[in-house]
Amino acid sequence: MPFSYEYSSSGWGLGSLVFGTLVDWRLTVSQTLAHQAALALNSPSSTSLPPAVRLFASTISWPDFAQEWRDTYKAFTRANSSPSKSTGKQAFKTVDQHHYDSLVRLLADHNLTGLWDPEQLHSISRIWHFLDPWNDTSPALHDLSKSFVLCTLSNGNVSLLRDLAAHADLPFSRILSSEHFGAYKPSPLVYNGAAEHLGLRADQCALVAAHLGDLKAARECGFQTIYVERVDEEDWSVEEVVQARREGWVDMWIGLEEQNLSPLGGLCELRGRFATGSGYVSVGGGRWEGMGFVS
Repeated sequence: MPFSYEYSSSGWGLGSLVFGTLVDWRLTVSQTLAHQAALALNSPSSTSLPPAVRLFASTISWPDFAQEWRDTYKAFTRANSSPSKSTGKQAFKTVDQHHYDSLVRLLADHNLTGLWDPEQLHSISRIWHFLDPWNDTSPALHDLSKSFVLCTLSNGNVSLLRDLAAHADLPFSRILSSEHFGAYKPSPLVYNGAAEHLGLRADQCALVAAHLGDLKAARECGFQTIYVERVDEEDWSVEEVVQARREGWVDMWIGLEEQNLSPLGGLCELRGRFATGSGYVSVGGGRWEGMGFVS
């Protein structure tokens, strides 16, 4: 839907979800896994590796393995999107813990147990703390930070998000994580808790994401929604994406084809639209007062 934009020096916030929207997890994780496997296979101690492990480590597709690892994260967060009904609260397992446990399981599934020792496994499981950003992310966020309070709203745990922000030069003013609310998105506890934490109403908040499922859940909590499409990030089918765009519940839609309007695309196109005042919903009497969150 079309919208208007008027600058206001107060009450402004823009946030980001992190995985996929701001950082290219696929390339970083795939390259790191391949590099660490090569080191293991060529180390002096590699002669002690079972022949089967050497074979599978030499032939496996690490990009496919990275995707499997990412898929376990999605399943984990969906399964833990609300506290236990029986107790009203459950021991919160962080994404860091999940990444380590799921890496161990996946290596076993692919007959790769023993490729890395426990210390190496722990280090590799923390790849997700040091993902490289999309080319447009850092310059766009630095420009947007001149007008907005930038904030995360991610399923990643707090320490992970802090490391990512430092590694990728992401100028967040605040770090908000599902860890703060004891549940994972798409739980309403996360979206509503974030708005409350920031002292804003839900209709003063905007979620910026490359995942329509996340945006839909935020919309149901009263958030504004901004979709920034990224290559291979959307889980919804082509038909579902087309329907979502037709229904118009996404307030701003930046598709891959539209990103050609900006030299770097992505968030630079978002920055450009804010700069020109084109394509925005009217919020708070014509002012964009929302706090945005990107995943």
